[in-house]
Amino acid sequence: MALLPWHNIETVLLDMDGTLLDLHFDTQFWVEHIPKKLAQKSGKPLAECQAHMKEAYEQVYGEIQWYCLDYWAEKLDLDIMAAKRELMHLIRMRDDALPFLDALHSSQREVVLVTNAHPGSLSLKVEKTQLDTHIDTLISTHQFGVTKESQSLWQQLQAHLGFDPKHTLFVDDSQRILDAAKEFGIAYTLGISNPDSQAPENVIEGHPSTNNYHDILQSIIDDNFQGGSKR
Repeated sequence: MALLPWHNIETVLLDMDGTLLDLHFDTQFWVEHIPKKLAQKSGKPLAECQAHMKEAYEQVYGEIQWYCLDYWAEKLDLDIMAAKRELMHLIRMRDDALPFLDALHSSQREVVLVTNAHPGSLSLKVEKTQLDTHIDTLISTHQFGVTKESQSLWQQLQAHLGFDPKHTLFVDDSQRILDAAKEFGIAYTLGISNPDSQAPENVIEGHPSTNNYHDILQSIIDDNFQGGSKR
């Protein structure tokens, strides 16, 4: 169980895909659906299209293009947003996310979504889940031109939000991004080891981790009851 000093946490920065939403939608979309669309369009074998997309993903992994729907729409000559709507029924909150968000909301901490997702993808997921009703501020890193893997993002984000890294918790399912946050000086990090409900768990190293927010709910509730920190 991840033990966090809630009395010292004033701001909570949350990833979206895999952290609040089930990553299964994104996995299916990029690994299965897009190669199928390309195969249908080009007449090439599905396996060839899957191999092509794997190579294309690897070329921009961790960069803003990797997350950019406009980039992929131009590169693949596909209507990416229309393709996403074809699988929209797979977009869903993690089963444990709402109780976690409700507990954070009751604690009167500042809760901010910080996602690498393209604004179009963010809007689609908000449309399906009403995620925005549970979070104070929604931020796509595309407005800063760099991803959470970059120290430049953290510098710009801190200047934009004015949070104190010493009193901030960041929650994400990516080892690289958690490491980047820690390098910047975010005092508290929490890794999500089961971002995709249909895939095996990941091992998060160097950060507390959990596969179920219910395991930490009581500690938030107890802190709320005791009056919390300097909020």
